[in-house]
Amino acid sequence: MSALRESLSFLTSRLRQVGIFVALILIVILFQVLTDGILLQPQNVSNLVVQNSYILILAIGMVMVIIAGHIDLSVGSVAGFIGAVSGVMIVHWGWAWWIAIPACLLVGALVGAWQGYWIAYVGIPAFIVTLAGMLIFRGLTLITLKNQQITPFPEELRALGGGFLPDISGGTSVLEFLTVILGVGGTAAILFQAIKERRVRRKFNLENEPMAWFAVKTAFIALLMLIITFLLASYRGTPIVLVVLAALVILYSALMNNSVFGRHVYAIGGNLHAAELSGVKTKAVTFRLFVNMGVLAALAGLVFTARLNSAQPAGGTGFELDAIAAAFIGGAAVQGGIGTVAGAMIGGLIMGVLNNGMSILGLGTDYQQLIKGLVLLLAVGFDIFNKNRSGSGGGSTIGSRFKRKTSPPAGSESTTPVTGKPAGDSTEKAAASRNP
Repeated sequence: MSALRESLSFLTSRLRQVGIFVALILIVILFQVLTDGILLQPQNVSNLVVQNSYILILAIGMVMVIIAGHIDLSVGSVAGFIGAVSGVMIVHWGWAWWIAIPACLLVGALVGAWQGYWIAYVGIPAFIVTLAGMLIFRGLTLITLKNQQITPFPEELRALGGGFLPDISGGTSVLEFLTVILGVGGTAAILFQAIKERRVRRKFNLENEPMAWFAVKTAFIALLMLIITFLLASYRGTPIVLVVLAALVILYSALMNNSVFGRHVYAIGGNLHAAELSGVKTKAVTFRLFVNMGVLAALAGLVFTARLNSAQPAGGTGFELDAIAAAFIGGAAVQGGIGTVAGAMIGGLIMGVLNNGMSILGLGTDYQQLIKGLVLLLAVGFDIFNKNRSGSGGGSTIGSRFKRKTSPPAGSESTTPVTGKPAGDSTEKAAASRNP
């Protein structure tokens, strides 16, 4: 009983992180029942991954921007613009796909640098800059395409958006071998990493999860990985874009959890003034964040264009809303300083399952928009309620949150050490967000 009480107490203290897992499971179960089992059929699971891949890519960059206390409203327009640029490069100019892809990513980096300069060094709020960017790059998309779609694209590029890894069994096996190997290997790697992190935290006497909860959570994640592996292997195998997405999640999770840059991002979002006094180069970090967001928006645009086999004037419309919703549903704090890449992925999957499930049920876009809006509102409301319950004061007025983020604490000029590390509540928020 003591182990049970300890686990329940830990779960209560981690209500935000645990809640999104539970929400995803309940939504999947709900739509599995409502769609008479169609949701988790192998073909639909594969389609679910491919259809939401570009939103998940955008969500990785968006959650980093939100953690730093900013927002980016232009990512959908940038994705559409890069799709148009790729169409001109490949179809009109005849560039090889392997040259066009890096060129498009470079254009995305330049777009991010353009917006990052105005935000970081001129001091214009990110909301205004990216709102202007949303209009600018939507206009440039129409100008580039001359209000007409460009198609077709070469098969190698189309594989990025809708292709699958080769079937090493030659189509003679019930389950695709390469997918089984990758799935089992990935599951083993996740288990090894979880056990390793627990041992490290125990070694340094850091706060740790109760053993009962750790065992249940780890076993559930492993089972979920194996189920997804089985479903994908039962259809056509592993989508290429899933491999790209997995690599991005691993890379950016390591960047945010184990690098100086990641700690600086959390520090800026937690307390901008304290971060500056601690020696963090806030302008440079902000600039790099938006360059990174531009590159990820370009990649999302390439994936979307490859999947449709067409560069369209309306490409990317509304992507920014889905990416922002994924970040907030996944546990990112409205005022910054809190959030994880893994949480954004779960938030994106919740949005994806909602879209897919409602489409299977035949709900119109009017009801879909209504339901997704309510889900986003409930997610942010739950976040604020949880902070009020824990006594952090996060649910106060917008003015107080702004003041807490930008105004120096009393006596900070004489008492805050310049150590090169985040100070004050930013350190606590960063630790909490990196170690759910």
